[in-house]
Amino acid sequence: MSRVHTVRASLPSRRGALVAEDEPVQETSRTSLSDRIIAAIHRDPRTAPHGTRNDALFALGLAVAAVCIGLFTDDSRRPDALGWTLLLVAHVPIVWRRRRPLLVLAVMVALVVPYHALDNNHNAPTAAAFTALYTVAVTGRPLRTILAGGLVLGVSVSVMLTVDEKQAVELLRISGWVVAVLFCGVDMRYYRQYVASIVDRAERAERTREEEARRRVAEERLRIARDLHDLLAHSITLIGVQTSVAAHVLAADPDRLDRETVAKALDDIAETCRSTRGEIRTTLEVLRASEHGEARGPLPGLDGVPDLVAAARLAGARVEPDVRVRQAPPAVGAAAYRIVQEALTNAVRHAGPEPAVRLRMYEEQGALHLSVTDDGIGPVLGGTPGYGLVGMRERARSVGGTLDAGPRGPGGFEVTAVLPLAAAASGGNG
Repeated sequence: MSRVHTVRASLPSRRGALVAEDEPVQETSRTSLSDRIIAAIHRDPRTAPHGTRNDALFALGLAVAAVCIGLFTDDSRRPDALGWTLLLVAHVPIVWRRRRPLLVLAVMVALVVPYHALDNNHNAPTAAAFTALYTVAVTGRPLRTILAGGLVLGVSVSVMLTVDEKQAVELLRISGWVVAVLFCGVDMRYYRQYVASIVDRAERAERTREEEARRRVAEERLRIARDLHDLLAHSITLIGVQTSVAAHVLAADPDRLDRETVAKALDDIAETCRSTRGEIRTTLEVLRASEHGEARGPLPGLDGVPDLVAAARLAGARVEPDVRVRQAPPAVGAAAYRIVQEALTNAVRHAGPEPAVRLRMYEEQGALHLSVTDDGIGPVLGGTPGYGLVGMRERARSVGGTLDAGPRGPGGFEVTAVLPLAAAASGGNG
């Protein structure tokens, strides 16, 4: 577990690090340097930026070290002209070790084996040879690494047996270092795959969280849009009808002004405005919700249906309620309330003057059944489409129910909905 924690703590973000404005500049520099070092360790060498340039500098450094070893150690085996040529040329392929690791190893073996066969300093090319072996191990599959390592040892020992049996035995004796280098390369390869899998899982989890957050935001916006549509359409329709009543009374007979009717119409308009303002305030609280809660406020429910009936009657509709359900899960109650609200609003708006509206609501087979019918002319189907019917269907689907709306056979318009009660109760309050 400590290894996992260390890897997660040290991984540089692929999105880039954002540095706070109040952090010291020196601390930022140290963090960036450490991130670059860790990234260099974890990165696949084949995808590293400026790889050829870095390998050229690395090959030059190895060549300088090899020359120093050849000059200042073991004077009896100091390379001759051919030995120096083979030694220096053997470092050139290191420049392309990331692109063609197997080819670089083959060229390295072809140059180093004659170098050793001439009994030159055997320590000088060791670093370059191990670098080629490590690159093969860290960039290839384990089977390829084993085959390459075995082939290198087999060729080297075979050539040395034809030249000097003692050197061949010495090569076998130090073959453990070759195995160790190959093992380190394979282990580093698996480690990088392990780190990459952690990064991928973290990024997938982050994408999942972001997608879930976007989905929640979209659902919340849709819910707010439905609430605002239902609320404003209902309230504006009522205000429009009440204003028409007041205007009609004022214009009908100025000499016999019915002040009580006008005052009542204006009072109804004021009451509708106050109720609308309160519901809008409750809806807007969702937008101001803190990150520690949703603060949706109380959902409207079946107990608000009588108020909808009273408001529709004030607007001139002759509503006959038949409500035999008093309680329902909050989500179902809210959906039923909004469906009835929109249906009554449409009846007041489109069914003509003083429409007869029948509201039925009852429970049957674990579901809430409701219907709103009127005897008016219904909405103009060829007119500009609105969001009322779409919103009602979305309300029904949100609790697993269904809704049908359309003209009636003898005349008028009908809205029917079936809202399951059991599913909503087991799913919470929505």
